[in-house]
Amino acid sequence: MTATFRYSVGPWNIHTGADTFGPPVRAEVPFARKLELMKEIGFDAIQLHDDDAVPDLNECDSRSLRTKAKELKRQLDDAGLVPEFVAPRLWEDARTRDGAYTANLKQLRDYADERSKKAIEVANELGTNNIVLWLAREGNFVPENKSTTRSLHYLTEAINRMLEADKQIRIMIEPKPNEPVDKSFVPTVGHALALGYATADPSRVGVLIESAHSLLAGLDPADDMAFALAHRKLWGVHLNDQNGLKFDQDRPFGSVNLRQAFNQVRVLMESGYGSGGEYVGLDVKALRTQSDEKACKHLANSLFVAERLADKVRSLNAAEVAARQEDGDYEELDRYIIDHLLG
Repeated sequence: MTATFRYSVGPWNIHTGADTFGPPVRAEVPFARKLELMKEIGFDAIQLHDDDAVPDLNECDSRSLRTKAKELKRQLDDAGLVPEFVAPRLWEDARTRDGAYTANLKQLRDYADERSKKAIEVANELGTNNIVLWLAREGNFVPENKSTTRSLHYLTEAINRMLEADKQIRIMIEPKPNEPVDKSFVPTVGHALALGYATADPSRVGVLIESAHSLLAGLDPADDMAFALAHRKLWGVHLNDQNGLKFDQDRPFGSVNLRQAFNQVRVLMESGYGSGGEYVGLDVKALRTQSDEKACKHLANSLFVAERLADKVRSLNAAEVAARQEDGDYEELDRYIIDHLLG
């Protein structure tokens, strides 16, 4: 296999180190400098929330929104980066604290629709047709606070309105089982695919799978990716790692479980992922202990691991694997894979 990946990353992956239990420990890096760093490290594309592209999005009318998005497009062109997707950030506004598309109050659901249409306008000006939906607050805090059935109808209807508003966009649903809600309405890739098939145009609804989100659901990221690939619906990935079933850590790729990381790369390469223009994205955080001048190592390290594992996939003895599959000596296959990774 000679697949060569193209990589993307979001500006939030170069950050100040603030967490739930402590304030920032590093200086904020200006957006223009982030673009320079991304290109220097080896990224080809940038992931964007709508307000990464237009910070005062809620206050913008259509004309000013488009003007500011065009300015960003020129900035990205100058940096040698292309936009992979735009995602409406629907989880930080006070109005969406009880959900956006699934809020119990109609005026709040209307706000989510309006914000989503603005994200689509931004995407159009930047030159991408990919809209990512991370349904962060679409879930329950207590079992009775929302009807799950009704909420799933709300989600389907909201996606249908987006698809109708722009006939060119593709929607990529990014599932996650919990956090910030207690229980998500769309916790796994299976749920996300089912939701897509229920929409008015399933051909334009796929998934983006993040390694840590699969692990938080107790699932194997490589299997989740393979499942979506079998449906021809894997349109984006966020590679990272996760140390157990806890909060979303966004650890550097391969830093916790190297074999799981290897199998994610293997599944992607064996399927020809990327040949249709897809990017391999990262969503990783620098450790809070890192100093300002060393706060991008997590990005470079993740790319290093992904590329090294791609080499391991290329050098895998396919005949040996096939022979062990044929004779059923899976202990020997296990040993071979471990030896290959250690070699």
